[in-house]
Amino acid sequence: MAHERYLFTSESVSEGHPDKVADRISDEILDAFLAGDPLSRVAVETLVTTNRTVLAGEVRSTANITAERMEQLARQAVRAIGYEQDGYHWKDMVVQCHVHEQSPDIARGVDPGEGKDEGAGDQGIMFGYACRETDVLMPAPIVYAHRILKSLAAARHDGNSDLGPDSKSQVTLLYEKGRPVRAASVVVSTQHRAGLTQGDVRDIVIPHIREVLPEGWMPPADEIYINPTGQFIIGGPDGDAGLTGRKIIVDTYGGAAPHGGGAFSGKDPTKVDRSAAYAARYLAKNVVAAGLADRCTIQLAYAIGVSKPLAVYVDLHDTGQVDEGRLEKLLRELVDLSPRGIREHLKLSRPIYARTAAYGHFGRAPDDSGGFTWEKTDLVDQLKSAFGA
Repeated sequence: MAHERYLFTSESVSEGHPDKVADRISDEILDAFLAGDPLSRVAVETLVTTNRTVLAGEVRSTANITAERMEQLARQAVRAIGYEQDGYHWKDMVVQCHVHEQSPDIARGVDPGEGKDEGAGDQGIMFGYACRETDVLMPAPIVYAHRILKSLAAARHDGNSDLGPDSKSQVTLLYEKGRPVRAASVVVSTQHRAGLTQGDVRDIVIPHIREVLPEGWMPPADEIYINPTGQFIIGGPDGDAGLTGRKIIVDTYGGAAPHGGGAFSGKDPTKVDRSAAYAARYLAKNVVAAGLADRCTIQLAYAIGVSKPLAVYVDLHDTGQVDEGRLEKLLRELVDLSPRGIREHLKLSRPIYARTAAYGHFGRAPDDSGGFTWEKTDLVDQLKSAFGA
């Protein structure tokens, strides 16, 4: 029996969180390779810690991106985030680059050949999800957790804040009959300059929470937790090491939907961990936007070196207006779900990835330079027509 009344929680982390610093650097390097060669094969991982950044991974590209250029990109990313601290400074940090050529065994499986289309860069399962909880067809807890941190970051970048780059949020919403009705609690932990009290930080943060949450959704004052430990001066990679790909639930649906396990950042779009997850979200969002269901989960499965998806699964969570089996067949007809088909349909071979590194890969608006194409709802008319909706 479904819960009539329950609490659900999601968290977000800011662009200055150590793991997100690593994601940003990896995606900046990916973008540089794709700008020089749209067919680049890239898998770059980043480690950040006290005044040190380490780059590793493998690439195959005609773009002339040297180790020195990758170091420069890392410094530019850290500077853009805002780290100029004694323990982590864009100018002073040591950068080590261990990026090397891609394994020929991987290339053999991925590259097209005689009688063979481009294959998936790895085996795996990917999920996409959409629901009617918010205007962007995303689960509400993760949307509001992201928006609180984006609001704090905007004030910091405008020079109107005493807060630092590193922060985390957590939003717990009360659901009644499957719909969110208000926030039960909000947690924000944020780095700040020395000399601020916990009360000072609370006074800075609460207006941002109030601005983001819908009217009437603010939790009681004793359920708003701001810097619960009392002080957060040392932060970012100086306070904790960060790695590419460690915030996969933050990147997707905040735990409200399944996750296949693969991270996104630093990977070119032949890697289905990234491209097929985008495609699954694209399909799920269009299904919900077309009014065929209130909730939709889509799973795609791939084998390394094989172009076609091994399986396409649709779950409408008992909210659907159409047959799920028929919908599965139709979606495969509307979009070529091979790695090449996804890349071409969503135009993924462009330098569009650094902007995805923080505040979620989904629920974002498609932009004029080609980013977030997987958020478009351009299949709606075809879906409606197919089902007479």
